[in-house]
Amino acid sequence: MEDTVIVDHKGHVAIIKLNRPRAYNAFDSNTIRALGDILMSISLDDSIKGVVLTGAGKAFCAGGDLKWISSYKEDYGNAFYELAAIYHQAILEIRRMPKPVVAAINGLAAGGGFSMALACDFRIMESSAVLRQAYTSNGLSIDGGGTFALPRLVGIARAMEIAVFDPLIPADRALEWGLVTEVVEDGQSVDAAVELVRKINHGALFSFKASKKLINDSFDTSLEVQLEQERRWLARCADHPNGREGIKAFLEKRKPEYS
Repeated sequence: MEDTVIVDHKGHVAIIKLNRPRAYNAFDSNTIRALGDILMSISLDDSIKGVVLTGAGKAFCAGGDLKWISSYKEDYGNAFYELAAIYHQAILEIRRMPKPVVAAINGLAAGGGFSMALACDFRIMESSAVLRQAYTSNGLSIDGGGTFALPRLVGIARAMEIAVFDPLIPADRALEWGLVTEVVEDGQSVDAAVELVRKINHGALFSFKASKKLINDSFDTSLEVQLEQERRWLARCADHPNGREGIKAFLEKRKPEYS
């Protein structure tokens, strides 16, 4: 039986590929559980410095597998409730990952695949790829943290437009709206995503970890709490070898060399 999630490596970068191309990489419970387990393992592996998430074939990910949902014999509510619990754990692993996670959007990213891409730190999109939230056109509400990420990326008015009218969003519009970081030629998204991870790793990775956590936490805290968290992380970064090297390089008027 073929693995539904494949992991390859380019140096210290893990490339995770959803591998159900005939289903446009839609996920059932086993697939999304495997993805969450892999992300958790990578998070704890100090030899891996970043993650690229992509899909096999012509799609990034078409979201939850409605054929799998239909196997519940019209008990769709319980089916989605079960699948969402596993899916949400994978989303949390992406957001908690202390390393960069880049989505290489090689084709259609719809439904849960759309939300999964939004959960990543950066998104590299191929020129022929398309985004679509897809939930509301199927009589559903947006899941996978999509309602959390979407208004923060594009603003409330644009988020409502996407939620209500469910437009197909081509690459140029996704870039214009701030949904993706960069648009590249077809077939180049994984290489571009790997290069972005390597670029981040040329800097201070501990600083990246601190910045990601502070930005994530900022939506759930008051200004007073956020200021205190910033103070503590600033002190931790300053005591870390990355911080010491950065300060020393500034004083010596040279480029820092982070290990």
